[in-house]
Amino acid sequence: MKIVLALTALLAITAGCQTNPSKQQQDEAATKSCCMPQAHARFDLSAENAPPGQETTSTEGMVVIPGGTFTMGAREKEFARADEFPNASVQVDSFLMDAHPVTNQQFAAFVEATGYVTTAEVAPDWEEIKQQLPPGTPKPADSLLIPASLVFSAPQKEVSLNNHHSWWKWMAGANWRQPQGPGSSIEGKENFPVVHVSWFDAQAYAQWAGKRLPTEAEWEYAARGGHDEYIYPWGNEPVSPERANYWQGEFPYSNKASDGYEYGAPVASFAPNAFGLYDMAGNVWQWTADWYHAQYYASLKNNPVNKNPKGPEQSYDPLSPNMPQKTIRGGSFLCNDSYCAGYRASARMKSSPDSGMMHLGFRCVKDL
Repeated sequence: MKIVLALTALLAITAGCQTNPSKQQQDEAATKSCCMPQAHARFDLSAENAPPGQETTSTEGMVVIPGGTFTMGAREKEFARADEFPNASVQVDSFLMDAHPVTNQQFAAFVEATGYVTTAEVAPDWEEIKQQLPPGTPKPADSLLIPASLVFSAPQKEVSLNNHHSWWKWMAGANWRQPQGPGSSIEGKENFPVVHVSWFDAQAYAQWAGKRLPTEAEWEYAARGGHDEYIYPWGNEPVSPERANYWQGEFPYSNKASDGYEYGAPVASFAPNAFGLYDMAGNVWQWTADWYHAQYYASLKNNPVNKNPKGPEQSYDPLSPNMPQKTIRGGSFLCNDSYCAGYRASARMKSSPDSGMMHLGFRCVKDL
């Protein structure tokens, strides 16, 4: 069923670590955006615009993730947020997972085969959408009703972390082909993760490829690489430029790029985890199949074991209670310890399914 979301003002991000937080602060921390624009949505143009194309069923480039039981949720308290608790025992069956996020080259093959047009490439139709909104809903500015997506633009000096408008720009013409807006290109970046893809775009690709998006449980289990006690995909040692593509320096205005990449990096630029999976930390956030719910883990804790959980039946974020959101995992090149440690295996973030951003991609899984 087609979901219609109002194009809302982008609310301020309030992030950062807090010492001895109150209960209210903990609840808020459960939903604060980690290098993500809070409460962003554009009018939805769902995956229904994709011609069937030629579905593929290849498993090339996928690795076997052996089934097992693990503890879902945070191991650490320094960076963890309230929505990563309480811990719960989860069992997942064996499955196949893409060794790395879907690349520009792979997504281009899908578009060529199907003629698919991504959410960011189509202007919202206000006349159609206002019929499905409460009477009297004001029309957004015409400057927002355009094919566009969110692009990161580093400010020239230190700015308040409470004002994401200082670094996120709603840019006309930004899409997977032009990741930094008009004039940019993916030429020579065929092996970079595709970005500016909505959840609907990712879902359409997965269906065409004969695959699906991973559940949160599958994603976190795979990220730990069979080591249940790990905080990060590589172990418990802190993040470093040798381990992942993340932000080194002062966010959002000074990036030392000690890992060699100012923004995105080619897939598999860093060592894989024990399961042979690349980019399970940093580089780009990755869509999952699950709805986001701030208290989802509380629904799992009383079960001795939760077998192949599929996520909550509906979305709920107390900061944006009327906006359905999907969960994303893995962190991105905008994460760092001082602002957002999204590259931890347990770290969760969320976004409306019609969102497209410069640091948001996906990978697929397949049942065995």
